[in-house]
Amino acid sequence: MTMQEPAIRPTTATSPYLSLRQAVRPAISAHRLLAGDQERAGKLAAECEELLLLTRELLKATGHVQILAAVPGHDGPDEYGGDRQAQLLNAYAGAAMGWAKVVGSLMALAGTLLDRGDWDDVRRLAGVLAEAGEDNAAADLRTQLGKAVWDTYQDQLQHITNKMPPAEIRKSINALRAVLLEVPEDFPDRNREVNRLLAPLASSVHAIMKDHDIEIPYNSRVEHIATGGVARYPDIVKMSLDELSAEFEGTCR
Repeated sequence: MTMQEPAIRPTTATSPYLSLRQAVRPAISAHRLLAGDQERAGKLAAECEELLLLTRELLKATGHVQILAAVPGHDGPDEYGGDRQAQLLNAYAGAAMGWAKVVGSLMALAGTLLDRGDWDDVRRLAGVLAEAGEDNAAADLRTQLGKAVWDTYQDQLQHITNKMPPAEIRKSINALRAVLLEVPEDFPDRNREVNRLLAPLASSVHAIMKDHDIEIPYNSRVEHIATGGVARYPDIVKMSLDELSAEFEGTCR
């Protein structure tokens, strides 16, 4: 009776950090960006290609880990004179460095997308990093995204006062809606800063209602918001903005 050789079964993760499915997520993102717009060229295309190349090297390195970890052996020199433990440690180190390069390349790609104003793609890449366990990198990317959005609408936000004409009120409402939609919720002081701007916005809406001799409903919170009554409750900022918008649209139809 002959003894069967033990089946080779992976006993470790693809790398010290993530699964194979997670490892290829950056490459999937790069393929989607390249396939989604055949006219993309220059720096963006080059960074996508670099990310694909680095992901391929990462998969080769992590595959080496799998092979070394799965084949039965011992810690001393093998039949070829190599030290299996040292080989395994080197393979893990190679996989770890490969992943670091992939993350770095992904961040560089996100920076280019930020410069282009492709905010949805940046948000997706932040999600890829978060799902792979790179929470700090994901948070940093979301912070950069939030700053880019703030900078885009900064001019309009700076012009929010308590004496705006209807056209400016509408622009201000749209700018604040865009900020709440596009700026990540965990961006530092996002809700608090928007809430601060609601008071002068509400004052302008209230002034328009008085100018039109519109009776303010007893359940209206326009005056309450105008006097800073919601300043201490940043979590209800979206609801407060919706209420102001409804009051304004009802006045200026």
